[in-house]
Amino acid sequence: MLSLSLAPLVPIPVLWALGGLAAILAVVAFLARGPVALLRVLVLALVLLALANPSLVQEEREPVKDIVAVVVDRSGSQGLGDRPAMTEKVKAELQRRLGTLTEIEPRFVEVPEAGGDEGTRLFTALSSALADVPPDRLAGVVMLTDGVVHDIPASLAAASFKAPLHVLVTGRPDERDRQIRLIEAPRFGIVGRDQTIRAEVMERGGTGSAVVTVRRDGEEVVRQSVRTGQPFNLTLRVEHGGPNVVEIEAEALPGELTAANNRAVLPIEGIREKLRVLLVSGEPHAGERTWRNLLKSDANVDLVHFTILRPPEKQDGTPISELSLIAFPTRELFQQKIKDFDLIVFDRYANQSVLPSSYFDNIVRYVREGGALLIAAGPEFASAASLARTRLAAILPGEPNGRVVERAYKAALTNSGQRHPVTRDLPGSEASPPAWGDWLRLIGAEVRPGVTPILSGADSLPLLALSREEKGRVALLLSDHAWLWARGYEGGGPHLDLLRRLGHWLMKEPALEEEALRAATTGHGREVRVERQTMGDTAEPVTVTAPSGKTRTLTLNPDKPGLFAAAFEAEELGLHTLRSGNLVAFVSVGPANPRELVDVFSDTERLRPLAEATGGSVRRLAEAGGGIAIPRLQLTRSGRLSGSDWIGFRPSDSAVVRGVSVYPLGLGLAALAALAAAVLAMWLAEGRRGRV
Repeated sequence: MLSLSLAPLVPIPVLWALGGLAAILAVVAFLARGPVALLRVLVLALVLLALANPSLVQEEREPVKDIVAVVVDRSGSQGLGDRPAMTEKVKAELQRRLGTLTEIEPRFVEVPEAGGDEGTRLFTALSSALADVPPDRLAGVVMLTDGVVHDIPASLAAASFKAPLHVLVTGRPDERDRQIRLIEAPRFGIVGRDQTIRAEVMERGGTGSAVVTVRRDGEEVVRQSVRTGQPFNLTLRVEHGGPNVVEIEAEALPGELTAANNRAVLPIEGIREKLRVLLVSGEPHAGERTWRNLLKSDANVDLVHFTILRPPEKQDGTPISELSLIAFPTRELFQQKIKDFDLIVFDRYANQSVLPSSYFDNIVRYVREGGALLIAAGPEFASAASLARTRLAAILPGEPNGRVVERAYKAALTNSGQRHPVTRDLPGSEASPPAWGDWLRLIGAEVRPGVTPILSGADSLPLLALSREEKGRVALLLSDHAWLWARGYEGGGPHLDLLRRLGHWLMKEPALEEEALRAATTGHGREVRVERQTMGDTAEPVTVTAPSGKTRTLTLNPDKPGLFAAAFEAEELGLHTLRSGNLVAFVSVGPANPRELVDVFSDTERLRPLAEATGGSVRRLAEAGGGIAIPRLQLTRSGRLSGSDWIGFRPSDSAVVRGVSVYPLGLGLAALAALAAAVLAMWLAEGRRGRV
């Protein structure tokens, strides 16, 4: 390829100024001397040409292929319905047809779903893939997508390319889907109070109504029919502290795109406004203040404490109404307001006829309806005045055998205690014997069938036993010497950890459940850690259900006594459901409501303005009869770039320069001879004119 190149010996502005001056001089000379002045113009032109330093440049070029970028959308919404199969079929056909165009080099760009909640970012991926391609080599762009793209440039000027854009849209125009949208969703709630959730079922191609099922902690609580497209309210009670997992699910439509967005999960953190605790102490003893200090140290505890000052062995006929400065409001506490308490503690309490039998019936009913009872027993528990001889016996974890051990011993974890969340990993329990101080008294008892102690004392007798009574819980501590740990006797012990965990277990804190399934993201990408708390020797496998409905089975490995764990890498963003037996847990990977599942319908209009601005086109691949219409591919140098059954690419005739030869025209003997000849001709012509 031959071309003319200029390399001026003086700056361009100077060259233009000299050219202008030469033009003025040429006009003046022509007016003054007539046609003979043209020789002066020729001389000035040769001088200017020499200053411009012209050269002939010969380039050796090798043609190169133009690039056609094919962007394949692999985001979450592209995995719905028959879109994956359609995408694979069209991609394979594009590879075949582009291979027949010898002037084209295809470049396929696979675009997975962006991390976080950024959605589908095809144009960002395209810019990265074409970073090494000169803009003029790009003959066209084909996007194979469902049209749900979240980084569309606002205008053609904002796009990173100028080539024609052709969009091939997967999916079908008659798609159906239904989803749950949370309008008002409380994140916190007071335990024991109702919370209102406002939601809406949205659908396209549906029936106008849907059956909604509401579950709390995996248990169905509400099932009702609602109108789609209209908000509705759900009223649920916060049953316990910690996460109360509320699951709202709308029944699936026949043939809908995905059921992943038919369900919304809302964890409501249960907060106890005030932990109301009733502490009833028997005769004053050293451990009474330990209980009081423990409960009063928590500002969230509203403590009601009564002490029975009259020992059971002192009977002198004094009326009960005259035994205290302030009357013990038994009727108010144990009949009228008993349900207001979260926990009732009897600390070395002996039955002295202060509480009628009917009140013990109220306590039994309170526990079975969801209340909590703790018995901290002393010697009175083995006597005729024992609470085990009242109607409380029906719910107590053990029955005294009349034995009272009065010697030093170390509390120890039983096999069950090593697995139970209340006692597992108590500071000092890792040593043998445990690295904590002795207790000096133990009340002998026989635990009920099905109740396993978690702490043992002297002669391996039970020290702490827990049981469940219908909806409530009961704990029996068979010693009144927990205060020795609090006083630091022989080094003390973890009395705060033990008693606080015990209280939280009684009040149903989820973190202390014996049988529990938990899952949480670890913060390392999409890694999820799964934990299974169990009192058994083994843990069942966990079934993990992804948002798309795909399942996998996860085998758990022993981590600690009573705790099995495993981790997995989530392949999808969104809500995953985990099940092990009758236990269920949820974990959200990435955002709770991913953008990919908010709008799942294929769309031909979002990319149309940009595609048409580039001269390209947007078309749906699916045909009415269920087939797929793949357009023909062809090169076109002018005119239209698409038709009813074809799409076109604009070739650029790009080439790679392999060599360059430069031939200067204004230098050397030839240029000097031409200038000398022009000056001589001008001199001779003007000299002859003067003689005439």
